[in-house]
Amino acid sequence: MKLGILITFVCAFSLGAFAQSGRIKPVETPTPRPGFRPTVVYVPTQTGNTLPTSLPAANQKDDSDDVITVESALVPIPVSVLENDGRAVTTLKLSDFELKIDGKTVEISELSLSETPIRLAMLFDNSSSVTIAREFEKDAAIKFFRRVLRPEKDLAALYSVATVVRLEQGFTGEISALTRAIEGFALPVGATALLDGLIDSAVYLREIAGRRIIVIVSDGDDTASDNSFESAIKELQLANAQVYVVKTTDFENFKRTKSRRGNANLRQLAAERRMLEIARQTGGAVYSPIDERELDEAFRQISAELSQQYILSYYPENENDKRGEFRTISLAVKSKPNLSVRTRNGYYVPKR
Repeated sequence: MKLGILITFVCAFSLGAFAQSGRIKPVETPTPRPGFRPTVVYVPTQTGNTLPTSLPAANQKDDSDDVITVESALVPIPVSVLENDGRAVTTLKLSDFELKIDGKTVEISELSLSETPIRLAMLFDNSSSVTIAREFEKDAAIKFFRRVLRPEKDLAALYSVATVVRLEQGFTGEISALTRAIEGFALPVGATALLDGLIDSAVYLREIAGRRIIVIVSDGDDTASDNSFESAIKELQLANAQVYVVKTTDFENFKRTKSRRGNANLRQLAAERRMLEIARQTGGAVYSPIDERELDEAFRQISAELSQQYILSYYPENENDKRGEFRTISLAVKSKPNLSVRTRNGYYVPKR
């Protein structure tokens, strides 16, 4: 029994599978560097559920409402700590942090800078609504993969999203394969089934262990999905996936009108609110670049954040009476209260 517990602990910590949900309040956006305008950044919490490491078939569906788990008490919590100018702070110690679960201060067992393998799915909007500046968006995505993927450690997959969602490239660590998939995109056409794409990629990520990340390159508009927003959020939470959005609306407007802000219609405003809510619920971030330099910088900032997170380890007391329940997380840096601390706002206790 002791050996089994030890093995489970090692697997859970090294593979770093997470779970999260719930609403959180937005934190203040760090002061940007001149000329760049990132939008609000949000980050949630994670649970210590370990998942199978086998790769799933493309677009595989899972109708189960339960999180797939093995026994593990570990709750790994990824944390980004920033100075006022947006620079990451990477010199903190375990004693600098104060963690509260459901409002009660608890002990943090371990602290490390994140080395957990990344499992990333990019959703690339290939509908007719995003035809302007298409080639640069593709080039920026290729550069992003080159920055973020570590050889022999991280894996990425690529989806195109139009009327139909297509897995263009399954999990691979080969940048060349992802580049060929991006360069081989069909011409943008049709409607946008973005929520369906989120569900497909969440289910796909759910079958492999690691830090699960989804990056959306889209205007956020959805005109063709069969699934609801609530269903998409649920799948993202069950997959323990953080969602980062590179919203292309302002970029496209600037290319079209040479104005920093176009005239947003009601549908664009609804799409923007939906993207912000997805980021808030899953603990990712939303960026709204307006030109090539800012688009490239948005991808660079996502890459930098993924490489500079802390991982806190929390071992909860017996939670058998709380299975399936949501537990809130709050985190602060005691020694430097002026720092911006971004983390998820809670985790679900795994069901049996």
